Amino acid sequence: MDETALKIRVFPETVLRKKSRRIEQVTEAHRDTLSKMARIMYDASGIGLAAPQIGINESMVVIDIGQGLYKLINVKIIKKQGSWSMEEGCLSVPGISIKVKRAKKILVKAQNESGEDVDLEAEGLLACVFQHEVDHLNGKLIIDYASLLEKLKIKKAIEELKKKAKDTKLSQPETKSGKLQL
Repeated sequence: MDETALKIRVFPETVLRKKSRRIEQVTEAHRDTLSKMARIMYDASGIGLAAPQIGINESMVVIDIGQGLYKLINVKIIKKQGSWSMEEGCLSVPGISIKVKRAKKILVKAQNESGEDVDLEAEGLLACVFQHEVDHLNGKLIIDYASLLEKLKIKKAIEELKKKAKDTKLSQPETKSGKLQL
């Protein structure tokens, strides 16, 4: 996939609300996409990125909280323990942070970029990031966790994101087929 076409998608783009497809066989294209995702995440100063956030409806995530890079496919959380709340931001919902209650410790099943099954235990911030990215794979965003009071506080910011998306669409040149000319 052309790296210039890969960019962080911002709410309300519909790809962010779709459930990601499971990957049946890991290919070189998947490995290449995971590497590109990692570069995009680092360039944006993020600590996690899911494939839907760059417009790809497949079950892939990259995560690095400063302890090494995870490149994972078909991530599933199979066990949760404890709970804690943390203020979370999101590259796909810029300018908004929400206090989200998550499991403090989790067990994850996934495949690495070689297609091998892996089991990972994560705790604290790493567990939080895994849960955040799995939410993306399921079409869920941090704004879905907002309390009524938080929704009132972020309403203006959400409207600005929607307006910016609408303005961007209106300013895009299109061909008669409705596709962009590059």
